[in-house]
Amino acid sequence: MQSPVSTYRLQITEDFDLFEAARRLPYLHDLGVDWVYLSPLLAAEPGSTHGYDVVAFDHVDPSRGGAEGLAALSAEARRLGMGVLVDIVPNHVGVASPTEEAWWWDVLQHGRESEHATAFDIEWPAGDGKLLIPVVGDGDEDAIEVTGTELRYHDLRFPLAPGTTTHEEQHYRLVNWHEADDNLNYRRFFAVNSLAAVRVEDPEVFAETHIEIRRWFEEGLVDGLRVDHPDGLRDPKRYLDDLAQLTGGAYVLVEKILEPGERLPADWATQGTTGYDALAYVDRVLTDPAGQKPLDELEERLRGAPVDWAEMIHGTKREVADGILHSEVRRITREVRRMTTEASFKAVEDAIAELLACFPVYRSYLPEGIDHLEQAFALAREHRPDLAATYDVLHPILSDGWSPPARRFQQTSGMVMAKGVEDCAFYRYSRLTSLNEVGGDPSMFSVSVTDFHETMVIRQREWPLAMTTLSTHDTKRGEDVRARITALAELPDVWAAALEQLLELVPLPDAGFGSLLWQAILGAWPTSTDPDLRSRLHGYAEKAMREAGDRTTWTEPDEAYEAAVHAAVDAAFDHADVRRVLDDLLSSVDEPGRSNALAAKLVAITMPGVCDVYQGSELWEQSLVDPDNRRFVDFDHRAAVLAGTEEDDAAAKLAVTHHALTLRRDRPELFTTYAPVTVSGSAADHVLAFDRGGAITVATRLPVGLAARGWGDTTLDLPQGAWTDVLTGARTDGTLADLLATHPVALLVREDS
Repeated sequence: MQSPVSTYRLQITEDFDLFEAARRLPYLHDLGVDWVYLSPLLAAEPGSTHGYDVVAFDHVDPSRGGAEGLAALSAEARRLGMGVLVDIVPNHVGVASPTEEAWWWDVLQHGRESEHATAFDIEWPAGDGKLLIPVVGDGDEDAIEVTGTELRYHDLRFPLAPGTTTHEEQHYRLVNWHEADDNLNYRRFFAVNSLAAVRVEDPEVFAETHIEIRRWFEEGLVDGLRVDHPDGLRDPKRYLDDLAQLTGGAYVLVEKILEPGERLPADWATQGTTGYDALAYVDRVLTDPAGQKPLDELEERLRGAPVDWAEMIHGTKREVADGILHSEVRRITREVRRMTTEASFKAVEDAIAELLACFPVYRSYLPEGIDHLEQAFALAREHRPDLAATYDVLHPILSDGWSPPARRFQQTSGMVMAKGVEDCAFYRYSRLTSLNEVGGDPSMFSVSVTDFHETMVIRQREWPLAMTTLSTHDTKRGEDVRARITALAELPDVWAAALEQLLELVPLPDAGFGSLLWQAILGAWPTSTDPDLRSRLHGYAEKAMREAGDRTTWTEPDEAYEAAVHAAVDAAFDHADVRRVLDDLLSSVDEPGRSNALAAKLVAITMPGVCDVYQGSELWEQSLVDPDNRRFVDFDHRAAVLAGTEEDDAAAKLAVTHHALTLRRDRPELFTTYAPVTVSGSAADHVLAFDRGGAITVATRLPVGLAARGWGDTTLDLPQGAWTDVLTGARTDGTLADLLATHPVALLVREDS
């Protein structure tokens, strides 16, 4: 099996297609990248900017360059000695435009008699034999009309069954959009009605949905795959086994979110996760634990009461189970009731929702993960002792990994976690928002250097080819936004005073959300003019407050509340006193933020695993949540900075990225083990250092405290030999005051190596 040393993620779109990506490969190679890592390539919904809404499995999207574009990119990668990793989406297809997805169209036209009916996870009896399509607006039923051989609803087109002429005669029924919450009878990706799940556990469906992917490997175009959302699949292990057989055992990563302490199943045919677990540890080892108490106190003052994270997410997950994913809960309930009628429908429905709210991780893979199910039952009994008899009925059913309710429960728990935590609670909890990141637990404030080392030793032993990352297309905040916010843990009093002034100058109905908003503004504020910054921040504010869902929502926006939030964004640009407070705050966090950013970048690239650089993040990555993190990347400028013909405020970050990537690619023998490097002296707590087997990473941590005390006599206990910093070319005896005089990081190699 070929495996990468590093990857560089590119978002392939109509505007940045495979031919353009091929043209940029020489720059990536010069930067030090080993493999290029591409977003989904299969044909997607027209105008899709991300590619996760696949509509055809048998060809590369023509708008993204088609088969010719992939061939061109692969050929250029081969010329440069680079590999190709591609993101694939086995869980679902895009059905927003029924005319684009041939299988869905056929099911709509022929119903259960369609040759593709079993490809979708449809519960026909729940719709009285019809597939329910929740697209009709309130009071807009009259817009449904038959035109020629099709049924139309505004711009949406649907087929007519042979020999029929009316809506009532179809195998589907267009219903009010609200019905999706309770009555939808097909499985989706999370709560997205326009992404219908497919049943890749069926061997025939697997074969047909992977026909183009098979070609990539048969023709040597692609070397590895990233599997999107494996937790949505009926049987992730079996799917990965099937994929390994199809690819000949190629390098495969899974987008699996691990909660703290959770382990990836060791028997999966994968080299590991896509790196969110690594990201969480990098951020937290750079976070000052002393900031937890004062920031907790600030959060309590803002909210008017202590905030219990566990209680918060129990509540948000229960809201999801009772709301946008209630149709999934009802489907599980119906499956339970087919096995036993010992408990009433209402009681089972209530208990299933409570168990989903109490589930401690994304999902189990029974029998693996039975402990998590037991934890959910125990917690559910504490929260709802009135349902004890119903839990007794459910326990043997949900513990049996082969029972239909258990299998569907496992597919559903991850949806509830994602929508209740990542897409809701993350926008309600504002203590230190650099911790509110995919794959992280915001209640876990920091990790010690010792804990970091212990985790990395395990990672090197068990998952040496898993990905490490700092930014992705799904992160809530770009890596350098988080790096700057992380500095607030060292400056809690400065932050609290500044926030108080900001909230006085621009009052907000929810001071807690105000904290989250001002942290985002602080983290995203650029060092040079960005003409799009105001619109970007307005876009973020809208998404953040509506995802939080406690004051305003996407479907029922509160105009007065939203106006107040948008006024705060405008004040950052237009209000002189607000700008003064913001500028003072920026002056306090800018240098520490830079130090944290360089430290995180070097650690992420050199720690155990396959390091990924998200597109453009070799310079400052100050994006916020999608779609902000999918903006245009100026590769010409980055190539010029690398060549030394243009300047950039983040040139030091690009240099660190370049030297670290190049050393990992060209000297892999220096990165085969992991051991802590001990540090002695008065500022020993301010450095993270480890030896990868000949390459030693040195990174500053807690830079505000360090600036107040200095390195003093602090020294690395280096192994024998003469050591040189790859970043500066300077020799070192381990004295940190000298070694880190130029950069807050260093990458050491023996001169004789």
